[in-house]
Amino acid sequence: MNLSKVRIEIGLPAPLRLLHVSDTHLALADGRDGERKQALAARRSAAFGKEGDCLRYFSEAVAYARNCCDLMICTGDLIDFVSAKNLDTAKEMLSGTDYFFAAGNHEFSKYVGEAVEDEAYKLDSLPLVQRYIGNDLRFASRLVGGVNLVAVDNSYYLFRPGELEAFRREVERGYPILLLLHNPLHTDALYREMMVNRRNECAYLVGTPEELLEPYPEERRSQQRADGPTLAFIDYLKQQTLVKAVLTGHLHFNFDSVLYGDVVQYTAGGNFRGDVREYEIV
Repeated sequence: MNLSKVRIEIGLPAPLRLLHVSDTHLALADGRDGERKQALAARRSAAFGKEGDCLRYFSEAVAYARNCCDLMICTGDLIDFVSAKNLDTAKEMLSGTDYFFAAGNHEFSKYVGEAVEDEAYKLDSLPLVQRYIGNDLRFASRLVGGVNLVAVDNSYYLFRPGELEAFRREVERGYPILLLLHNPLHTDALYREMMVNRRNECAYLVGTPEELLEPYPEERRSQQRADGPTLAFIDYLKQQTLVKAVLTGHLHFNFDSVLYGDVVQYTAGGNFRGDVREYEIV
């Protein structure tokens, strides 16, 4: 397990320790899932390291969270695709662990890369997956140690219209907020890291300005172009002093960048490689 420690100072009366786990990508299937999905599991398992690595690293993270932290937070892609074996394994491994979850795009993927990922595609898997996760996968909040953890589903690079009003209500409660998302929000530093330093074809960020989408392949421009509700959510977020940090995943490497003011967006690396982040909130 590769543990990265971060201290976030927000003026709490007592420290709060959170373990941030993202992008484990469990890729398991058995006879209940059929031959096609078992073949997918074999291919995808090979893509995420040696056989058993994902299970081992997630098991280590769960044990560390139980012994050393107040809560484990997951920012999505615990599973790589929807299968009976993946869902059963995730539920079993999380059993007895205090955790809070923000959904990733792979939580709703039936066969990776098979279809356009839109709201209808997501809704086809959501009811099943929701039964295995302990909090609402679309929007959830939880008060822990005087901090309001708010998890919002932006796994398809968009915020839905109702999420802004729900987030406003959380702000009105008056507690300091840590916002949990799967997909990171655009920052110039993160865009540059993805496009220049890592030479990706796109940055895989939410709310990237239209002119910066120009180098993307057309499919990626369409996928990652922000709509009105998404821009409205981000605009509102960037006015909020109660938001103390944004915690994300998706990109499979650790990265910190200022989102606005003194609010930092912390991106967690891929747990399939053993990466986890521990936050000491004081």
